[in-house]
Amino acid sequence: MLTDKQFALAFAEELEAEARSTRQCLERFRMELRDWKPHERSMPMGYLALLVAEIPLWIRIIIKDGEIDFAKYSHYEPQSTEDLTAHLETNLREAKDALQNVADGDLDEPFYFKRDGQVLLKTTIKESLASTINHLVHHRGQLTVYMRMNNIDVPAIYGPSTDDRSFGQLEQ
Repeated sequence: MLTDKQFALAFAEELEAEARSTRQCLERFRMELRDWKPHERSMPMGYLALLVAEIPLWIRIIIKDGEIDFAKYSHYEPQSTEDLTAHLETNLREAKDALQNVADGDLDEPFYFKRDGQVLLKTTIKESLASTINHLVHHRGQLTVYMRMNNIDVPAIYGPSTDDRSFGQLEQ
């Protein structure tokens, strides 16, 4: 079984592995499509892109603050694609810093999801962290579908895409 420090460092490596393709998706986002959505019950593309950029911020909040209150959570408001990608970079840096400073015993502390102070879910910090990369990958996958539907080239993520076949090519 991993110590908290080992878990956090391994988690930081996995986050870094997902950062490249996440960055590439957000770099291709077009702000004029921020209100576009494929269905009336779907979230708008701009909110989805922002969510992808902000999930790494949650890692820092989970570790440092011990709670997220959705009624009080304030989303960043990017004015451009560059703002959005800069926000991702800041959030990745802060997440990695928080993960590198985890000490053994830290991840057993409680974490709370709240709405207006009311506890919706109580878990440990470790349990909450464990799901954040899956959450990021899920929403990034949604974003790639939105991208495809808007003729935005989808980057290679875990292998070549029909738009970007450079993934894994050998140098000649």
